[in-house]
Amino acid sequence: MRISSGVPGFDALVDGGLLKDRLYIVSGPPGSGKTTFCSQFVTNGAVDGETTLFLTLHETEAELVSDMGSYEFGFDQAVKSGHVKVLNVFDSEAQRLLSSSSRSSGEFPTNVDNLANQLVAFVESRGVDRLVIDSTMLLEYYFSDDLGALVKFLSTLKRADATVMLISEMTDPTSYTDGHYLAHGVIFMHNYLDSGSMTRGIQIIKMRGTEIDCDIRKVEFTDRGLRVLPDEKVQA
Repeated sequence: MRISSGVPGFDALVDGGLLKDRLYIVSGPPGSGKTTFCSQFVTNGAVDGETTLFLTLHETEAELVSDMGSYEFGFDQAVKSGHVKVLNVFDSEAQRLLSSSSRSSGEFPTNVDNLANQLVAFVESRGVDRLVIDSTMLLEYYFSDDLGALVKFLSTLKRADATVMLISEMTDPTSYTDGHYLAHGVIFMHNYLDSGSMTRGIQIIKMRGTEIDCDIRKVEFTDRGLRVLPDEKVQA
């Protein structure tokens, strides 16, 4: 079964939509549109009546709502209505909710296995259909002594009965990580200067079960968020 990304033009690049209950990584440099892409993804699920969760490791709900509220795709209204839930993993509310699902102590997990297991338990107990995790940066910071932290985290998340998007800060699309090999799909967002102006693009690096090419397509920011121009290729 395929589901819409909620990003106009993108679904045409992936046979009409993303395969449900898969794990996807959205990579790219700062300002390339990763958070906007994922916000449209959870909002689209909420509009379709799905339970959606945006789990952030650094922004507060107010900050994310403020950032996405400048667009007209309805993220702020969806949050106000309760159809999109935003949690900061370090907030007391998030710890209370996560621990109530996994019967842990309510404190921040001391290892990546506990964090991943708490997330999966939360997803299963709350019937979460779409989950966004933003981002891997603090995960790598807090568990820097665990060289296999990302692999453990993703391996556990792949068992979750939800469609998961994990945001990853990355500037080189040819520099693959363990996470890229584990994920079902890898989407790379580009932004670079071209003749004095900023050019933005999106590239499907990997998408299991879907016929794709790896060409970069043009992306633009509009009043309604990101829009992909599937017929316009960008020369990197």
